[in-house]
Amino acid sequence: MSEPAGRYEIPAMPNAHSHAFQRGLRAIGERPAPATAASDDFWSWREEMYRLAGSLELDSMHDAAVAAFAEMGQAGYGAVGEFHYLHHRADGTPYDDPNQMAIAVAEGAIAEGLPIVLLPAAYHRAGWDGADLEPEGAQRRFSDPDVETFLERVDRLREWAEGRAEVEVGVAAHSVRALPASWLERIAAHAEERGMVRHVHASEQRREVEACRAEHGCSPIALLQRTGFLGPRTSVVHGIHVDAKDVAMLASTRTIVISCPTTEGNLGDGHFPALAYRDAGVRMAIGSDSQVRVDPFEEVRELETGARRQGQTRSGLLAAYGDLWAELAGNGAASLGLDPDRLDRVELDLTHPALRDVPPEDLPLAIATCATANAVAGRAPTD
Repeated sequence: MSEPAGRYEIPAMPNAHSHAFQRGLRAIGERPAPATAASDDFWSWREEMYRLAGSLELDSMHDAAVAAFAEMGQAGYGAVGEFHYLHHRADGTPYDDPNQMAIAVAEGAIAEGLPIVLLPAAYHRAGWDGADLEPEGAQRRFSDPDVETFLERVDRLREWAEGRAEVEVGVAAHSVRALPASWLERIAAHAEERGMVRHVHASEQRREVEACRAEHGCSPIALLQRTGFLGPRTSVVHGIHVDAKDVAMLASTRTIVISCPTTEGNLGDGHFPALAYRDAGVRMAIGSDSQVRVDPFEEVRELETGARRQGQTRSGLLAAYGDLWAELAGNGAASLGLDPDRLDRVELDLTHPALRDVPPEDLPLAIATCATANAVAGRAPTD
């Protein structure tokens, strides 16, 4: 396909990690924590997220998905991995069709023409403090009584998705704090038997790592390795608070790590160890996560500049990969189990001020450092 004058085609970026409904937290999530809170951090932000999650029903979830996915398509994303954990009614009881909420989200993506990989997430407990803690409040909407009930719902969702070309279904474990190890083992085995991609939040917060060590005597990454969860079809979301052994396990298993730089920065999660992953050969992808920003160019730039800041070097990811956008797009497609050749491409307007006067041979460098979603001129469907 020839490019129109003043246009430049690049792969549409797979959004490997999204919580569409969290778009409703914009600005609201910035309100100061209650005076009783010791500090304003991820855990205080989470309470505001719970309030939003508790308020949503089928229609409002669908509307939130349409708004988020429309913005993604316009910004240069070509597919979305929707890490979906808001399953049930407000009191925790299932809908008549236990997958109604997931279907409402998927239909939002269909309406916007954005391919979606639904990643229904298992959730069972509020955490661990010497014993499993019962879910409370909005967490009841996330939780299932046993892993068999959860996996049966996943299989029924896969049946619903059959014949819908724009919908695929993988599976997710919410986190090591929300699930006992036995659930991780079952979910990993179920996904492996069916060739499904599997995702999990891990090592986002130091408190999470400390709790995992108290319960299991190891890091979250080591627990995922022990339970058979890691592997080439696995994606670990965040992977911030890791040590050298963790990085080596991720590399040896060919696990993908998904960074969500604008969300991780907004929540004060910590420094994503991009240079350590680069050096170990760990594949990396990006996601919009909480939707505080929906701009894949900004995510790529934040990933690169964060690596440079942490290493106090200009030899970051861009120096290693050359075309950082293409590297992340390919890994994002692999994370979601998608064929990158079947995803749309994005046309950039080279007259946009962010790209104007850039030498043609340097455009891959500009895309990773100074481009913006505002330079997206349209989509170029694959033949």
